Amino acid sequence: FTALAELSTRQIAENVDATGLTENKGAAQAGGRIARQARQQLENQTGKSIISPENYLPPVPKKLKNALGP
Repeated sequence: FTALAELSTRQIAENVDATGLTENKGAAQAGGRIARQARQQLENQTGKSIISPENYLPPVPKKLKNALGP
């Protein structure tokens, strides 16, 4: 659903010719809403949650995070 959010955001931003932070923020929020609705519809259809602890990578240790830099 991340790819759907990104693609939706890009398409919306292109359609409204978004320039600057404010206009792109609106496009990003709209794209996120589209992806959220799609995820919720799938969860309702299957009766299963898409998001679970197994879907996440383990956190990066602070020592490694500091070595990688910003």
